[in-house]
Amino acid sequence: MAVSQSDKAAAFRKLHEGPGAFVIPNPWDAGSARILSALGFQALATSSGASAGMLGRRDGKVTRDEALGHARAIVEATDLPVSADLEKCFADAPDAAAETIRLAAGVGLVGGSIEDATGDKDKPLYDIATATARVAAAVKVARSLPFGFTLTARTESFLRGNPNLDDVIARLKAFEQAGADVLMAPGLPDLASVRAVCAAVSKPVNFMAGIKGKSFTACGASAWPPRSIAWP
Repeated sequence: MAVSQSDKAAAFRKLHEGPGAFVIPNPWDAGSARILSALGFQALATSSGASAGMLGRRDGKVTRDEALGHARAIVEATDLPVSADLEKCFADAPDAAAETIRLAAGVGLVGGSIEDATGDKDKPLYDIATATARVAAAVKVARSLPFGFTLTARTESFLRGNPNLDDVIARLKAFEQAGADVLMAPGLPDLASVRAVCAAVSKPVNFMAGIKGKSFTACGASAWPPRSIAWP
């Protein structure tokens, strides 16, 4: 018997409420999703880079329909909860971006992210007020769904030319106040920065492993408390 979307959503929430970290790998397609499920992982997350790679594109060059189609194939391949890398939610205006959350739920996803990267090389990040308004709009849609959709709010600062830890923390705290369930800042440069982020917020923190020079050993990782580790 297939697992319901509500049950998947509850299981995904429970993983984030646990006392320790869990690893959430990024399948590239339905086949790799099945392999990862068979290996015993408890949840999966799509990757915008993987989605683009499957189409022979560069990251950030996939349409919303294409990304959601890719996510649907992964959702349908496994009974595990699946969250999606939804980039900037494929729109600038808060309400238009938030509509992506509704559509994500419609393809079976139980979680997804919204980030503050604009896609504009001349202004790579939304200002904090705009970024927070976009998160708040996404939260509003997530809360309107008939199950507990887990919304991750992500600042791309360290990947987009703004390696300012104080600003990163200010953004994450603003996203938390706006109602995000999980927070993320990929590219944090060292374990001290990870600890500072985790100490500054009360929501679960997602840490991206696999970035060259910015990943840490399991021994080192045991010293900090994020609830999930994304594994590209």
